[in-house]
Amino acid sequence: MCGIIGIVSDAPVADRLVESLKRLEYRGYDSAGIATLEGGRMDRRRAEGKLRNLEALLLGQPLKGRIGIGHTRWATHGRPSVANAHPHATTQVAVVHNGIIENFRELREELGGTGCNFESETDTEVVAHLVSRELREGRTPADAVAATLPKLKGAFALAFLFDGDEDLMIGARRGSPLAVGYGDGEMFLGSDAIALAPFTDRIAYLDDGDWAVLHHDRADIRNAANRPVRREIQKTAATSLMIEKGNHRHFMAKEIHEQPTVVAQTLGHYLDMANETVHLPGDVTIDFARLERISIAACGTAYYAGLIAKYWFERYARLPVEIDVASEFRYREAPLGDNGLTIVISQSGETADTLASLRYARDEDQSVLAVVNVATSTIARESDAVMPTLAGPEIGVASTKAFTCQLATLCAIAVAAGRARGTVSAEEERALVGALTEVPRLMNEALGLSDEIETLARTFAKTRDVLYLGRGTSYPLALEGALKLKEISYIHAEGYAAGELKHGPIALIDENMPVVVIAPHDAVFDKTMSNMQEVAARGGRIVLITDASGAKQAALPTEATLVMPDMHPAITPLVYALPIQLLAYHTAVHMGTDVDQPRNLAKSVTVE
Repeated sequence: MCGIIGIVSDAPVADRLVESLKRLEYRGYDSAGIATLEGGRMDRRRAEGKLRNLEALLLGQPLKGRIGIGHTRWATHGRPSVANAHPHATTQVAVVHNGIIENFRELREELGGTGCNFESETDTEVVAHLVSRELREGRTPADAVAATLPKLKGAFALAFLFDGDEDLMIGARRGSPLAVGYGDGEMFLGSDAIALAPFTDRIAYLDDGDWAVLHHDRADIRNAANRPVRREIQKTAATSLMIEKGNHRHFMAKEIHEQPTVVAQTLGHYLDMANETVHLPGDVTIDFARLERISIAACGTAYYAGLIAKYWFERYARLPVEIDVASEFRYREAPLGDNGLTIVISQSGETADTLASLRYARDEDQSVLAVVNVATSTIARESDAVMPTLAGPEIGVASTKAFTCQLATLCAIAVAAGRARGTVSAEEERALVGALTEVPRLMNEALGLSDEIETLARTFAKTRDVLYLGRGTSYPLALEGALKLKEISYIHAEGYAAGELKHGPIALIDENMPVVVIAPHDAVFDKTMSNMQEVAARGGRIVLITDASGAKQAALPTEATLVMPDMHPAITPLVYALPIQLLAYHTAVHMGTDVDQPRNLAKSVTVE
């Protein structure tokens, strides 16, 4: 994942920029660069690959500026290369960026008509040109940034340098995190406290929509409405080995709110957004056209990600999929046959049952594809191909961002498989990639329901049983919602396919039973509404999660209706995951349980 660092000082900053970038290596990257001002003039150094390549470049071509920005990049728009590495610059401004500018193609076409010359394939470069255009029209740097930010669609964190001004840096965030560090006569910007830990222990976390103007002795912060605001300066004890909660009460809350950023990074790794195609890594050599079936093995939340992937593979690639809980897969001695692929899914890459399933599949002459968050794990090392999920460190035991990054990865694989098999047209691929590109923005909108969900959670904290219902890909999401609530609040909850309600669970419905219905307005919406009517007729307390069209058409009394943004039906599991996570989180907080380390659970299950 991308990392950002910025320093405004009275001493050379290049060495410290590189030191800070090293602390961000855990996020993953494929190129790095820094830019500084010396004598008011901008200069930059960029290198593909590891930071040692940038360090070697700086040894031969040092930068002595006292203000600078740095960046580690995971390739999103454009391949890993020096030209695509950050910072990106014009003659007037340099910028580093974490996130995705969704409307960069439209902006690039607009700028191209004004004579702008682009040197990279990235979405970030349009930001530099937009700000430069405002500067040429006579605006100050701060006004130029203020005029540019509303034009950008997507999730981002940005840091700017301006040619000719050695005491000015501007940072902005929407969706992606950014923190301001306060030093002794110097100021800092960073993606997180780890990046800033060597320089200061006084940090203010910018709220979503904030932007900040930094000088060597102060930071002037404005909110999304462009009004001056103060953000609390916190004392932090972060080190290179520590992951901070930031301004969140729990790691789980932080990780829920990180999802727009990490999912953007994951999607950027697998999508060519400039050409609107899926682009799997070069070392993934699975011949999807020859496959006759897919087997999926996983545990817990990763298993539910696999269940959703089953719908995608069968719908888009027309491949039959068998999925098993890994602890069952390895023992039932399933006949796997020829021309088969086994996909194993694990956050840690060390899950014992999943690893055993992998080894069984290898013994059965299956190709094995690992979807893991730790690319150096045992499962990754023993697989034929690895698709990293790029969620970054996940501290909370109840998986949140790892789950949605797994979904993002699996959806990309399913689309790629469909294209390879001729079951997804080029036009359909463009539509699906376009929909996936919108996920970070839609996630940000879903997070806006947090206050409403917190109010609802106060009633959930008083209940003993909860039922979750869904159809299609919302059925596995119902299973995941029930699991989340069980894991951290200890309330009994069950997830069911909505069509199964009449086959047993309806006996549980009474006036004390909350029923969470996950129902985007899709092809099966009307069927799900029939099940809601069955619940309403028996006095059940309905919580409906849907979109505006679904809320209007439901026309049933509910305890709460959470209205989600409109979206392509294929991506609903990624976005609808957030309200079910928030509901579990806020319920557990109201009950006073240990949210990050619930009883009896471990983050990585390495024994059977």
